[in-house]
Amino acid sequence: KEYIKVNENWNVLRSVAEMRKQAEEVEKVHTIYVVDDDDRLKGRLSLKKLLTTSTKTPIKEVYNPNIHYVSVNDSADEVARMMQKYDLFVIPVVDELGTLVGQITIDDVVDYIKEEAEKDYQMAAGISEDVEANDKISQQMRARLPWLIVALIGGFISVVVLSGFGNAMNQYGTLFFFTPLIAATAGNVGVQSSAIVVQGLANGTLTGSIWKRLLKEISLSLLNGLILAVILLLIGKFLLGHILTGFDMKMALTVAISLVTVIMMASLIGTFIPLFLHKQGIDPAVATGPFITTSNDIFGIYIFFTIAKLILGF
Repeated sequence: KEYIKVNENWNVLRSVAEMRKQAEEVEKVHTIYVVDDDDRLKGRLSLKKLLTTSTKTPIKEVYNPNIHYVSVNDSADEVARMMQKYDLFVIPVVDELGTLVGQITIDDVVDYIKEEAEKDYQMAAGISEDVEANDKISQQMRARLPWLIVALIGGFISVVVLSGFGNAMNQYGTLFFFTPLIAATAGNVGVQSSAIVVQGLANGTLTGSIWKRLLKEISLSLLNGLILAVILLLIGKFLLGHILTGFDMKMALTVAISLVTVIMMASLIGTFIPLFLHKQGIDPAVATGPFITTSNDIFGIYIFFTIAKLILGF
C-alpha cells in the first residue's frame, strides 16, 4: 500500500493520528485520499489544508471532491493520456464499485512510456520483437528476419512491375533513372504520414472522421507534390537536360506529374493503413516501417510508368 487515505467522517485530529500510522508503510506522500465508510473514493485533501484547519473540523467540510481517477479496467495508454492531459504526478485507481484500490505515480507512467517508445521505434525499423544489442544472434535474427522477408517479396514484386514496362527501355531508357527518385519519395511520404497518425493515436489527439483526416492528407500531399514538381521542372530545365541524354521537358513533365500523383497515393496509404489497423485492434506502429515503404515502392513504380506510358506513348 503506497498511499494514505482518511475517512470523510473523521475530524482533522483523528485523521492526523491515522495518517501517522499509515505513513510507516508509505515511502512518499503525494496526496491524501478521502473515502467514505465503504472505502469509495470521495476526493482529495492537501497537507496544507489539513495543517491549517481546526483539529475538530470534519474532513467532509474541507476536502476537495474534484479528483481525477482511473479504473482498474483502463489501459496503460489511457492512464498515461490522462496524467499527461491534467499534468498529474499521481492518480488514484478505483474498481467497478468506486472503491479505492491503489494509485499510479508518474514514475510508473514514465517507465511505461519509455518501453512503448522503444517498442514503437523497433517496429518502425522492422524489428518484430523487443530485443537488445547484447541478445543472442538467434533472438535478433528472429526479430529482424520477418520484415526483411516482406521487403524481399516486395522487391520481387517491384521487379515484376518493372518488367511489364521493359519495352520502354530502348526508347525511353532515361526514364528508368528516375525510378529510385519516385520510389524513395513514395516511401518517405508514406512513413511521414503514418508516423503522424500513429503519434496522434498514441497520445489521443487524433479524433474525428477518418474521411476528414484523409481529405486533409490529400490537400497537404497535393501542395507538397506541386512544390516538389516545380523544383523538379526547374532542375530538369536548367541542369538535367544537359546531363541526361534524351531528357526533355516532356519527360520532365511526365516525371513531375508522376511525382505529384505518387506523393498523394503514398500519403493516403500512410494515413489509411494505421487507422485501419487501429480499428481492427492491431498496433498501428507496425505500419510505420518496411510495410509502408515496400507497398509504396510497388505502387509508386507502377503509377510512374503507367503515367509515362500515357504521356510518352511507348
